[in-house]
Amino acid sequence: MPNKVALVTGGTRGIGHATCIALKAGGYKVAANYATNHEAAKKFQAETGIAVYSWDVSNFESCKNGIAQLEKEMGAVEILVNNAGITRDGMMHKMNPEDWNAVISTNLSSCFNMCHAVIDGMRSRGFGRIINISSINAQAGQMGQTNYSAAKAGILGFTKALARESARKGITVNTVAPGYVHTDMTSHVPEAVMKQIIDQIPVGRMGNPEEVARCVLFLAADEAGFLTGETLSVNGGHHME
Repeated sequence: MPNKVALVTGGTRGIGHATCIALKAGGYKVAANYATNHEAAKKFQAETGIAVYSWDVSNFESCKNGIAQLEKEMGAVEILVNNAGITRDGMMHKMNPEDWNAVISTNLSSCFNMCHAVIDGMRSRGFGRIINISSINAQAGQMGQTNYSAAKAGILGFTKALARESARKGITVNTVAPGYVHTDMTSHVPEAVMKQIIDQIPVGRMGNPEEVARCVLFLAADEAGFLTGETLSVNGGHHME
């Protein structure tokens, strides 16, 4: 069994929730980061037995301090899953700077904040697994999501650059790019719109969070050491590269 410490941001809901469950079942010591929904986090911890930690992933110092506290209590983070994300959708001509900056900070800058806090430790130990969660909308674009698509596309370049920097230190850095998956985020899409989307997915359905989590578990494994700088698309054939 791995018995390594794995940290998942945005880990108490949706894809993050499923990823925490999968990692725990795989033998990892799992911690879930969350933002402000303390009630949901408390319920998650009671149901799963997984430790929860609250800090703002868009804030550099919060990430540094949060991870320091986590590592003091659980041990060094060896698996990092950057999953936290938000949407503030709107057409470009109607989008305000606050909605642009909020999405860029939470979805993209968070990857820098979190990786910066763990990378020295991973380098000194000669091992690390960093898995960044992007999106099909980074690869294909999506109307009304210039901020979200830009942030998630930025993750693709971030992953490749950090993978090149880190490979000789035993650290792999990869991306998982989900398509449309049953989560709270997609539950707000109007039914008629979602039907149109599903009609474009070759497998004929939306994905489940557990299917994305399975990909994260694969990339986190010791045996995945020869796979780095790549994007694993999990979208039912909706977008093929």
